[in-house]
Amino acid sequence: MQRIKDFDVMELDLDDADRREQAARCMNCGIPFCHHGIFYGGGRAVSGCPNDNLIPEWNDLVYRNRDRQAFERLTRTNYLPDMTGRVCPAPCEAACVQALNGPGITIRNNEKFIIEQAFKNGWIVDSGKPQHRTGKKIAVVGSGPAGIAAAWRLNQLGHSVTIFERDDRFGGLLMYGIPNMKLDKKIVERRFQALREVGIKLVNNTEVGKDISVAELRKAFDRIVLCTGSRQARDLDVPGRELGGIYQAVDYLTLATKSVLENGTSATDALKGKHVLVLGGGDTGNDCIGTVIRQGAAGVTQLEIAPELPHERTATNQWPEWPMVQKNGYGQQEARALFGDITEYTATATGFFGDHGQVNEVEISTTDHFKPVNGSQRRVKADLVLLAMGFTGAEQWLFDNFGITKVNKNYTTNDSQVFVAGDCRRGPSLVIWGVFEGRSCAEKVDASFEVLESVEQSV
Repeated sequence: MQRIKDFDVMELDLDDADRREQAARCMNCGIPFCHHGIFYGGGRAVSGCPNDNLIPEWNDLVYRNRDRQAFERLTRTNYLPDMTGRVCPAPCEAACVQALNGPGITIRNNEKFIIEQAFKNGWIVDSGKPQHRTGKKIAVVGSGPAGIAAAWRLNQLGHSVTIFERDDRFGGLLMYGIPNMKLDKKIVERRFQALREVGIKLVNNTEVGKDISVAELRKAFDRIVLCTGSRQARDLDVPGRELGGIYQAVDYLTLATKSVLENGTSATDALKGKHVLVLGGGDTGNDCIGTVIRQGAAGVTQLEIAPELPHERTATNQWPEWPMVQKNGYGQQEARALFGDITEYTATATGFFGDHGQVNEVEISTTDHFKPVNGSQRRVKADLVLLAMGFTGAEQWLFDNFGITKVNKNYTTNDSQVFVAGDCRRGPSLVIWGVFEGRSCAEKVDASFEVLESVEQSV
């Protein structure tokens, strides 16, 4: 359990020889499912990479020691391999043809290798600089994956871009939603330094609609791109919700990351003697578990309202689809080693209890079709409760301030000056989806100037 002694990055990289060997496993398949992007599950799930990454091409270039060309090929589509190479769940690897008979190629980690070569050799900034300036000014609201990708591409196309971020640091959930042991915050800050060096202006501690008005933004910029994410967190309306010690997961993870940034990466005893209840079985819940362990929690209970997934693929979930099977995240693995099995499926919280305004017990119930079963209630000790139940969508108040009543699939809105991309358009999703959305939206914004110029010339 060496790794729980600090918040340092857990993942180990391959050496150079093994990296080239992994790249050599890529077979240049006739149909490369890794980047084919087959949609299923009502169009919400994707097999392979949704960002059209040219995976076999840059794998071959890595194998041939042509890293500069691999970087150029990779970043034709993916402007943030330094992020996806660390935190993407890699649907490309599950869809890899090699995964039919064993593990897929280490595509995600190969991405990380390529971008680290690029930073080491100084290739990043040159790739982001424009050949000319158009004189057009664009505001990007939000500095998460979609905002970064949109700003990077718009700058490449010659437009002058300013990113507005309401938090004290840039990155959105890359900075404050993903723990340091998965994504070192120095990596996030390095990316924003690159944005500055290519000419993008960064403005933090500024919330559009509050610190700067919508009218001011409209007057100062030719186009506005909203990339504010899906930040409306699901809550739990049960008795005792008002008690202290009950946090939304992202709020807790933000505080934990700020502590790491201020005090260093050593584990702490901030939760010594405390019992923690985590509501939610997804990645965010897993991140909460890993974090509270590093803060010295005495025990953890995790509730997942859905049934446990099967341990093997079913007949309706075959390759190249993402395997819908039971998996244990790093936090769950660590907690099991410390406390035994901590996760209860088909279970939820139905009440919070405490003394002096502070939670100390939670009533939990078995669920059937996501509803509590009468008579199944029991209480467990909990000094801290973390709600990691996902997000429902964008914060509507900002859209209302802009007068946005319609958001289209092509990133346009009912207002020709305002575009929308990322999770605030499509709902909560992966970093790679944010990159795709930001890149695609940037192309649409750029095209809107061409349309305007064409109309002006015809008049």
